[in-house]
Amino acid sequence: MRDINQFTITQAVKDTFKTEPGSRFETLLHGLIEHLHDYTREHNLTHEEWMGVLNFLYDCGQISTPERHEFILLSDVLGFSALVDMINTKGGATEGSNLGPFYLDNAPRKALGSDISDGRDGVTVLVHGRVMDTLKNPLPGAVLDTWQADSAGTYPIQEQASGQDKFDLRAIFEADDQGRYYYTTVLPKPYTVPYDGPVGVLLRAGDRHAWRPAHLHYIVRHPGMNAITTEIFFENTEYVDNDAVFGVRKSLLAKIAPAKDIDALGYKLDKTPDAVCTYDFILAPAS
Repeated sequence: MRDINQFTITQAVKDTFKTEPGSRFETLLHGLIEHLHDYTREHNLTHEEWMGVLNFLYDCGQISTPERHEFILLSDVLGFSALVDMINTKGGATEGSNLGPFYLDNAPRKALGSDISDGRDGVTVLVHGRVMDTLKNPLPGAVLDTWQADSAGTYPIQEQASGQDKFDLRAIFEADDQGRYYYTTVLPKPYTVPYDGPVGVLLRAGDRHAWRPAHLHYIVRHPGMNAITTEIFFENTEYVDNDAVFGVRKSLLAKIAPAKDIDALGYKLDKTPDAVCTYDFILAPAS
C-alpha cells in the first residue's frame, strides 16, 4: 500500500492518468490537478467548504438548459471568459468579448437591410460597417451572426413562457461584395445578468452588482480567417466602466449618432432609422 499524504497525493493522482507524454491534454490536465490541490492546501479547505463548492456546481448544472448555460455565466462573472478572449485575440483583429449564456446557433438568415426588431418599441438604429482583413481588404460574403436584448434589457429567449419567439432580435447576415453589412434593430438597454440562480447567489454574497452595459453580440466568420466572438458597446452609456462580466474593451466602443444623410449610404432598408451605429470588424488570417 502506498503511503500517500497531503503532499504526495498530487503526483500520485497525475501518475494514474496514462496520457501521451508532453501532449497538450497532459499539460492541461496536470496543471489543473496541481492548481486545484495547491489551492486546497493553501486555504486548508474544510469539508463544509468543499461540499459547498460541489453543491454550487451541482446547482449550476440543475438550472442550465440548452437555452441558458449557467456555467458560461459563472465563467463570465469570474473574468474567466474575458481572460480567454484576451489571450486568444489574434494580432490586428477585432478584440474578442463574451459569448454570454443566451447564444443560439441556428438563428434565421436575413437579407441585408432587414429590420430585426420584430415590431418592438424603442429607438430604431441602423447598425452598419464593413468586415475586413488586417490589411483593410474587404471580405465579401463574411457571415455575421448577431443577437441582442430589447429596449427593456430583456432577451426574447427569457420570455418564451409569455409567448415570445426565442429567435426574435437574432439574425445571420452575409456581407455584400464590398464587405458591407447593414440592418436596423431596436437600441438595446442595460440589463442584469440572470440573478435567479447560483451565480446570483455568488454575486450577492460578494456584494457585486449584476449590470451589463447595452451591447450587441456578434460572431463573425469568413473562410480562411479566424472567426471572432465579440460585442459592440456604446460610448458614454451606463456601466461601460464597470461591466459585471468584464466584456468592455475601448476598441469595442461605438458612437450612436442621429440618423442623417442615410440615403447617401445607398442602403435599401426595411425601416427608417432614428440613429446610426457604425462599426468595422477586422478578421485575422487563420494560422
